Amino acid sequence: MSTSTELPFPGLRSGVELVPTNDQPQTGKEYTSDQEVRWCPGCGDYAVLKAVQGFLPELGLRRENIVFVSGIGCSSRFPYYLDTYGMHSIHGRAPSIATGIATAREDLSVWVVTGDGDALSIGGNHLIHALRRNVNMTILLFNNRIYGLTKGQYSPTSEAGKITKSTPMGSLDHPFNPVSLALGAEASFVARTIDSDRKHLTSVLSAAAAHRGTSFVEIYQNCPIFNDGAFDAIKNPDTKADAIIPLVHGEPIVFGNGSKGLIRDSETGGVKVALVADVGEDAILVHDAHRTDPTTAFAISRLTDSGYLNQSPIGIFRQVERPTYDDGARGQISSAQQAAPGERQDRLAALIGGGDTWTIV
Repeated sequence: MSTSTELPFPGLRSGVELVPTNDQPQTGKEYTSDQEVRWCPGCGDYAVLKAVQGFLPELGLRRENIVFVSGIGCSSRFPYYLDTYGMHSIHGRAPSIATGIATAREDLSVWVVTGDGDALSIGGNHLIHALRRNVNMTILLFNNRIYGLTKGQYSPTSEAGKITKSTPMGSLDHPFNPVSLALGAEASFVARTIDSDRKHLTSVLSAAAAHRGTSFVEIYQNCPIFNDGAFDAIKNPDTKADAIIPLVHGEPIVFGNGSKGLIRDSETGGVKVALVADVGEDAILVHDAHRTDPTTAFAISRLTDSGYLNQSPIGIFRQVERPTYDDGARGQISSAQQAAPGERQDRLAALIGGGDTWTIV
């Protein structure tokens, strides 16, 4: 067995078994199952699946040391199409099931695949607690801003006024911003990427896998049947230069072919867009994904328009280190097991007989 210091990605656990170096390098084909892929033609899930299948060999792990857990939804078919261990689980509960797997099996690389409806509606409570606990897993949230599997109802990320089968007069709900939600839950790794940008998607997946703790990645994903064109602004070659605000750690946050950038907003305490020519290059914010305080990252996340995506920050918002829940749980178990038999008996007796107990006479 390998130790964590020997792993190609430090975020992976100790005990994960590597593919022997004398074996032939793995390919995406080895991570492709024999199941027929059943998504609608043109669905963004295809692009994400191909990116994940192409990326997994880079982990250098045996396939039996990787597990994908999904909930319910179009994206949740993912485990069927990967030749790894997987579980198509309960609606909204994938993070909770993955928490149990990650805590009980240190030798597994655990991934969660979920959608905006699955994760943010019935599963909202499970998601935020997995994030705050910092369980060692990677959560991929496919956001198409619609319920696709059940044929086009509005979702927790649909814009206000969205006309769907379930909101014929327009949605009255204010939508969630998944990145803002994750940052508010104190997630230690938060990123956003796009289904159609294979290079960026793969780079974000690599960083997420390398992170020890909960990695949360929102993936903008087009639904060509029930919400086609939701992300046209950031995909159209004519508009994406002004719509995408790229976040690269240590680099100034500029976009619009370098003509625009983010600066501090003295009135609100947040950030705002300004012309570089008007404010000067020195005023432009330099992105710091490793800042412990998530305030600036949260302010940047709020630039995403909750209606139509006129401007959207893309990249890693936050990447910090803090203790993980599963490491802590295993540490407590190890401490208890190392105690002498007599001490363990005393602890058990104190636990059972201590506290709020009484004797009936």
